[in-house]
Amino acid sequence: MSRTRVPSTADQVRDAARAIRRRDVEMVHAAGLGHIGGDLSAADIVATLYFAVLDVDPERPDDPERDRYIQSKGHASGVLYATLAARGFFADELLDSYMADGSPLNGHPDRNKVPGVETNTGPLGHGLPVAGGTSIAAKLDGSPRRAFVLCGDGELQEGSNWEAIMAAGHRGLDNLVAIIDRNGLQQGAGTEETNALDPLDAKFEAFGWTVRTVDGNDVEQLLEALTAVPFESGRPSCVIAHTVKGRGVSFIEDRVEWHHKVPNAEQTARALEELS
Repeated sequence: MSRTRVPSTADQVRDAARAIRRRDVEMVHAAGLGHIGGDLSAADIVATLYFAVLDVDPERPDDPERDRYIQSKGHASGVLYATLAARGFFADELLDSYMADGSPLNGHPDRNKVPGVETNTGPLGHGLPVAGGTSIAAKLDGSPRRAFVLCGDGELQEGSNWEAIMAAGHRGLDNLVAIIDRNGLQQGAGTEETNALDPLDAKFEAFGWTVRTVDGNDVEQLLEALTAVPFESGRPSCVIAHTVKGRGVSFIEDRVEWHHKVPNAEQTARALEELS
């Protein structure tokens, strides 16, 4: 199957991530809605996947042999939409309708409305089980396709994730990659004061996964890890990506109130300048 050629160097991915962040800031400001903190923390991860890792074709978004990317933290829809547009799944102009009445670009992604969206997400704890199911299907089909799922760290407080993690380890799903956006913050508080997750690596390993920990805002580290999966034959792979919520915008970084706060005109101009 032919694929469209995409950039693969660290510099090209960084440029893509910077452009995605800028577009995301514009979208959230224009809509007056969004989850900008989580969008910005995940931008390097999503850009690395779409511009250097995933085997997908924007011209054939439903190709049965494509890799699957499932964004379980569906509230961070802005970064997904901005990335899909940058990758050519739909026109950039559609981003101007983000969250507008009647727009296909809802606050939570809808696969029935947006090319490139694999499954509807938003209710936390659903994406990883779905990714596990697609990985089982690929094994049954004898297909080399892979499933990558991005989870928020606060989302791991949902028990459905741990059922899926246990099942994936039991079934040896080495075509499944879980990426944890470990920014340490969730709505209203830090993850560790809400319901502690650490030691997160040991927990995944206890369920039969192979784990690597990276700086999730360092493209070189992301490229090294995500192009090396599976880390071990017969075991699913987990990448714990330590990120900064609001990465790239100084007054948003690591501030819990920016989980879903919206920048005003002055703040938007400042953010775009910092991201230039």
